[in-house]
Amino acid sequence: MKPSTLHNMRWLLAAAAALALAACASMGRPQGGPRDTDPPVFISSNPAPGQTDVGRTRISIVFDENVQVSDPMTKVVISPAQRTTPIVMAAGHRINVELRDTLLPNTTYTVDFADAISDLNEGNPIDGFSFAFSTGPVIDSLQISGMVLSAENLEPAQGMLVGAYANLSDTAITTLPFDRITKTNQLGQFTIRNLAPGSYRVYAVNDNNRDYHWDRSEDVAFLSEVIVPSVSEGMVSDTLEAADGSDSIVIHPASIYAPDDVLLTWFNEKYKPQYLVKNERPDRHLIELEMGAPAASLPEMTVINGPRAGRSLMDMAVVNSSATLDTIQLWLTDSALIMQDTIALRTTYLRTDTLDQLSPQTDTLQLMVRGLRQRLKREEQERKKQQKEWEERRKRGEEVDTTPKPVFVTTRIDGSSVFDVFQPIGLTFSQPLKSLDMQAVHLLVKDNDTTWIEVEPPMLAKAGEYRPMHYVASYEWEPGATYKLTVDSLGAMGIYDQGNAPFSQTFSVRKESDYSTITFNIAGLDSVAAVVELLSASDMPVKRKPVEGGKAVFDHTLPNTYYARLFIDRNGNGLYDGGSLTEGVQPEEVYYYPKKIPLKQRWDVVQNWNVYELPLDAQKPLEIKKNKPKPKPGEIPEKDDDDEDEYDDYDPANGFGNGMNQSLGGRRNNGLRNNRVRRNNDRNAY
Repeated sequence: MKPSTLHNMRWLLAAAAALALAACASMGRPQGGPRDTDPPVFISSNPAPGQTDVGRTRISIVFDENVQVSDPMTKVVISPAQRTTPIVMAAGHRINVELRDTLLPNTTYTVDFADAISDLNEGNPIDGFSFAFSTGPVIDSLQISGMVLSAENLEPAQGMLVGAYANLSDTAITTLPFDRITKTNQLGQFTIRNLAPGSYRVYAVNDNNRDYHWDRSEDVAFLSEVIVPSVSEGMVSDTLEAADGSDSIVIHPASIYAPDDVLLTWFNEKYKPQYLVKNERPDRHLIELEMGAPAASLPEMTVINGPRAGRSLMDMAVVNSSATLDTIQLWLTDSALIMQDTIALRTTYLRTDTLDQLSPQTDTLQLMVRGLRQRLKREEQERKKQQKEWEERRKRGEEVDTTPKPVFVTTRIDGSSVFDVFQPIGLTFSQPLKSLDMQAVHLLVKDNDTTWIEVEPPMLAKAGEYRPMHYVASYEWEPGATYKLTVDSLGAMGIYDQGNAPFSQTFSVRKESDYSTITFNIAGLDSVAAVVELLSASDMPVKRKPVEGGKAVFDHTLPNTYYARLFIDRNGNGLYDGGSLTEGVQPEEVYYYPKKIPLKQRWDVVQNWNVYELPLDAQKPLEIKKNKPKPKPGEIPEKDDDDEDEYDDYDPANGFGNGMNQSLGGRRNNGLRNNRVRRNNDRNAY
């Protein structure tokens, strides 16, 4: 071998060894550029976007990189609605859609992908991507945009079906599938695309059974007015982001579709068909009934067997019922009826028929004591066991008391052992009472932590016509005091002539210094009746106060962090009422105070609140909002404001400074800012 060749081989071996060593030393992830945050870009499709006279049912859409489609069954929506579920699949750079229904003539079809399409590697979604074509010579292009919120708590409705009808009949929503459909995004926003010129009714439903119209058990939102969509040419502004992260505003001509600020607030009619859900006899003395929905009256019940046949059961029973008469207890008082192993009843009540109307229904009920045989067997075994024990004790010379032990009515005070100063007192007994002797009820207050002093007791009375086991009374408690309530033996007498055992319970009352006060100065209502609810951190009402003289005052409020919402009390009942599509009634309007309220002991906090100051979608504090958008890949999740930031301008006497005094929106129907509602049309394939 030549020296030069040998030299070259040695050099190659040395270079290979160096490369191998370098590879062994570089086991970490290769260094690359910044993370890809761009969604896939539409390249082409067959048919083309906006193509007319299309006869094919297969659609192929090409992007600039490998793509995936997530949850197509839920996210991808096709208008007109398809009876047979279409096939939506990703293959490399393509998304393939196969429509399995026969194409309708002269119809514009829209495939709305929402955010289902994303790139395969990073998962960057295309927001609001849609594709349209027509089977006729014209493609419809009008749009209706807006937002869907929960009527009761202003939560964005995510993934809710929104649809439009050209048929303006009130019955279309219950019988016909929507003409055009879409779904809300994570912010509750929607755009119904490719509408033909004309007038429309717009609804939103959570279409649980996928029949593309409303069933009475489903959530629903509706507009009372008819919408006529339109388009005009105008100038719009967009925000462009440069490579260095800086923003710039660009104004350019564009088609402006209206309306783009439709607000739908969904509710549930809480419709329940009326029927007899349950009937049973857990004990000889007791019959229990459960109805499917609240009732206006008690059922009519007639005994049809035994010695009391032909008599009304209500004449031989005491009723204990819920306020809505849908849960009913019948405590039997006739001894002959109690001893019957089986009671047959002819029962007549209002039941929902096939036309959704209440009509009289008569059923025959056979009521046997639940587990009677097992219970009798167990009682016999216990009796024999007791007899055996007594015999053994007698053999040992012990005295045996065989007198039956008395059965007493039990008593308990409702609630905890710590009372609020304004809290009524309530007693619950284990069976309906025949009488309660107020001379046997005593109230004592502790004096100087040592001595009990008897004071005037609360005047307890039955809680309601059908509440014979519950007694309540209002009382003016002394703040910070400790009380003892006692009921003498046999002071309460049950319907089975069983009295109570001696009862005594001690409880304390909070001090005035334990409380604080929150006052809301309400602006913008124009003397409309309204109610403010103080909310916990779980968005649940803690207290409720009417707005009187422009104020809602929550005194005797325990220290905590609170939130607040206000509803327009249209019917003046002091309670929030949802809507009724059946009767054409919109839900009562709701507004949120946009900040949390930290309340410390012995504070008097005053908040100025203009309910129209912010648009509805910006009112609810993020801390209690449940339907928050999921962050995109690589995006920092939106986080709650820190206390330090949120309360820099806080003053217990004046609220949160002047920042809330600047108007950011109009009244309810105009409060949605267009940049929050309008979808970005540049994302559309057409």
